Amino acid sequence: MAELPTVAAPRAERRPVVLERFGDRRVDDYHWLRDRDDPAVTAHLEAENAHTSASLAHTSGLQERLYTEIVARIQETDESAPVRRGAMWYVTRTVEGRQYAMHARRPARDGADEVMLDENALAEGHDFFSLGNLALSPDQRLLAYATDVSGGERMTLRVRDLGSGHDLPDEILDTYYGLAWAADNRTLFYLRPDAAMRPWQLWRHVLGEESAGDALVHQEDDERFFLGVGETRSRAFVMLTAQSKMTTEVRVLDATTPRGPFRVIAARRQGVEYAVDHHQHRFFITTNDSAPNFRLMEAPVDAAGPESWHELIGNRDGVTLDGVEAFRHHLVLHERAEGLRRIRVMDLADMSIHTIEQPEPVYAALPGDNPEFDTTELRFEYSSLTTPRSTIDYDMQTRVRQVRKVMPVLGGYDPERFTTSRLWATAPDGTSVAISLVHRRDLPLDGSAPAVLYGYGAYEISVDPAFSSLRLSLLERGVVYAIAHVRGGGEMGRSWYESGRLLHKRNTFTDFIAAAEHLVAAGYTSADRLVIRGGSAGGLLMGAALNLRPDLFTAVVAHVPFVDVLTTMLDETLPLTVTEWEEWGNPNEEQHYRYMRGYSPYDNLAAMRHPALLVTAGLNDPRVGFWEPAKWVARLRDVSEGDAPILLKTEMGAGHAGPSGRYSSWREEAMVFAFILDSVGIAG
Repeated sequence: MAELPTVAAPRAERRPVVLERFGDRRVDDYHWLRDRDDPAVTAHLEAENAHTSASLAHTSGLQERLYTEIVARIQETDESAPVRRGAMWYVTRTVEGRQYAMHARRPARDGADEVMLDENALAEGHDFFSLGNLALSPDQRLLAYATDVSGGERMTLRVRDLGSGHDLPDEILDTYYGLAWAADNRTLFYLRPDAAMRPWQLWRHVLGEESAGDALVHQEDDERFFLGVGETRSRAFVMLTAQSKMTTEVRVLDATTPRGPFRVIAARRQGVEYAVDHHQHRFFITTNDSAPNFRLMEAPVDAAGPESWHELIGNRDGVTLDGVEAFRHHLVLHERAEGLRRIRVMDLADMSIHTIEQPEPVYAALPGDNPEFDTTELRFEYSSLTTPRSTIDYDMQTRVRQVRKVMPVLGGYDPERFTTSRLWATAPDGTSVAISLVHRRDLPLDGSAPAVLYGYGAYEISVDPAFSSLRLSLLERGVVYAIAHVRGGGEMGRSWYESGRLLHKRNTFTDFIAAAEHLVAAGYTSADRLVIRGGSAGGLLMGAALNLRPDLFTAVVAHVPFVDVLTTMLDETLPLTVTEWEEWGNPNEEQHYRYMRGYSPYDNLAAMRHPALLVTAGLNDPRVGFWEPAKWVARLRDVSEGDAPILLKTEMGAGHAGPSGRYSSWREEAMVFAFILDSVGIAG
């Protein structure tokens, strides 16, 4: 690793707190860092930020070059491929020099348009801005939207009259993600979070009426469940979904009777998940009931309970049914097989099915924006580690594929200069772990190349091998970029997820280490040239891998890392804790406590030489408390026997996703890239 200048690191004051459970005694010297109202906490975080800035000052020139490169590759003034809804075409546009997007529509695909909402205007006067909800009324005359100006994800809901361009008097505070219109164009359904940031209440608002008089439609008292609300593509129903990590309950409401009752499709049963879409006289239902990889059912709209479910596609080994999209004449099946997303189309006239073929063996194919029900055209997004994102319209009847837009990459990008492939590492228990990677085609694979290995591995979330123009600044400099598709994610189906959660969580960590070892053994890099990166639950992965094999990496980038696992999962007052027990385990049960105690990164730090670390946090983060990375960094400094830098950067006005605004996020990425390159001795 490159020699970094010596800058005195902040030392947090020790204020020991003794935590005990099941006869186990833990001493937490930095428990006090949880109190954001303590001026000493603010002072400490600001001192950490100053230390990080000073420690990276020698990379300021490199950061600026990287930022300039990133911006130079991006078509700053650009717009999305138009999406049709009824007689109108909708686009999202960016303009050079502006941080945020503009939302517009036009009466023809290539006609002149009107701006409906300019996020830049809404963001004026705020250090942070995020658009949380955006929903058109059925008649397309009104636009409901919600904004977050702190990063705390508690949003203000407003409604804009698109004819006048002005907002209506209606304003509703403290709302959450999720919004649905009734068919009358006057009634809105929205969600509110509780004190722990769990969306637990569904409310009904009628335009023109005082929000204080809004009706509470449903309240979810089981703390394991989050509520979600939306509309079916047919717009015939409003759907209310109660979802825990492992169990689902869906309620539907006829959109023409907004004051009517929601009816339950299938009462919740522990461990049974299902999702619903509407098609004329029936519902299509995907469920894991008696089907670990999910199966497809149908049921009449008027008698939609499980006793009426009829199987259309059964459970299949090696193929996971991720979900369906119902159109008037077709049903789109989103599947995962052999670690890749697959799109298949069922013709509802004869129930025949065909697969949409893709041009590369390793790729990402994601659902696109498909608001229309009565169409034969399916939109999806396609890319690979070397192919920029393309917006594809596929005619499900004629099977003709049309590229509507390819993400511009300025500066003469040539995909032939790079090569992508898939490797397989072997975990300690013999399981094969996929690695997707990309590098310059002329790169010598003799162990001399630097590499970045990314990992996540939780919540059944799949990290697909997709393109990033930002990443080119690393690839051009000879860096190998790799993704470890570890257990706990969803890349290889439900069993892949199950074998990386609860009492199998350690598989996530050992899979990642096996992937790193394979990259070294295969000559793609060496331990003193390997940087690892992950965020949130992937930050837990970074912390666990660091504890297990600090010798295997030269640097670690951990974004908003979930590293104080045991203490957080024991605190039921924190956001997400109770619902997260189904992912990590309930430490109030001794078996789970002991297991989590054995891997929690904060609780298992030991004296050793650590690689360089860059850690980020958000003061307003409702998902991973800022104190987790702050405490972890403080304790890392206590136990580290080396002189590698340990850096913490806290966004003092943002949340889980980091700084808002595209230029701000690009500067943040330039800083991270500079840290990575500096760590492997690349200064230019």
